[in-house]
Amino acid sequence: MNARDAILGRIRNARSDKGQSLQAAAPADAIASHLARHPRGPAPAMPDDLPARFRERALKLSSDVLETADRKEVPALLARYLNERKLPPGGVCWPSLIGLPWSGAGLDMQSRPARDSDLVGVTGAFCAIAETGTLMLLSGAETPATTSLLPETHVAVIDPRRIVATMEDAWDLLRRECKQPPRAVNFVSGPSRTADIEQTVTLGAHGPYRVLLILAPAQ
Repeated sequence: MNARDAILGRIRNARSDKGQSLQAAAPADAIASHLARHPRGPAPAMPDDLPARFRERALKLSSDVLETADRKEVPALLARYLNERKLPPGGVCWPSLIGLPWSGAGLDMQSRPARDSDLVGVTGAFCAIAETGTLMLLSGAETPATTSLLPETHVAVIDPRRIVATMEDAWDLLRRECKQPPRAVNFVSGPSRTADIEQTVTLGAHGPYRVLLILAPAQ
């Protein structure tokens, strides 16, 4: 046996052992086993106040950030924000948010996936990541991705208790809480931007031009 045959033989054996191992275990167990064999890499030290770190990073990404201790105040905060920027007083939102007192704040909010004519989309978030100021959104019938991707203004209502330290923590949370992975996981790190043309940063090139994050604890 020459060196080439020896190398190919070792690769075949390794692939065979790995395949048999994965087939023997249930998918979830196989994933857990794989993760256990691959510990996390180094991560930066994180402060205890994760919401403060999230706000700091989100502002650096050109997101706007508002905060209230009462989720029922979200419509009033949004109405003032839209009025200051001369944006339309209404839009679409996820079904889980339609129960907020939108009309009392003068907003016409509809619970349906966004269409290309909608200018404001209001969503929740599966969780938020303090390290980078990023949102993690899962696609689904009750969490349509178009609501965050199509309108030029994306508004996300975030429970501060759903802010985790790192991206790895976000994936751990997904694995713990979701028995079936979603078809898509979207990460939102501020307004859409590109610098492809002459290295000039342009906002809203591939998605929302404006991102407002409202920190408000869930009821």
